[in-house]
Amino acid sequence: MSSSRDARMEDTYELQNDQRLEDLHSKLRTLRGVTSDIYDDVEQQNSALDNARDAFSSFGTSLAQSSRRAGQAFGITPGGVKQWRTISYCAAAVIGFWILWKISGWFWPVSGPAPP
Repeated sequence: MSSSRDARMEDTYELQNDQRLEDLHSKLRTLRGVTSDIYDDVEQQNSALDNARDAFSSFGTSLAQSSRRAGQAFGITPGGVKQWRTISYCAAAVIGFWILWKISGWFWPVSGPAPP
């Protein structure tokens, strides 16, 4: 009787071990799935960070080029338009607008009260 009882105990222990092994296997599958999800998320975030870095780098380059061109246009940096030339252009534009205003008065006179 002792041997049958020992056999039943062994079977019970074996079933318990199998159940615990199956539980452990299930937990490992879940852990592997979570790890895989974390890896995928990290890869997506790295990709997004790389894209953002590239965009900011491109923006920085464009901003530097624009700043350089503006400096040249206003005569601030070497190789640009001289300051006297910029002043001359502005003065010529003001005089040109004044002349156009006077000429437009010839073609479209301002109507006011008739002289007495």
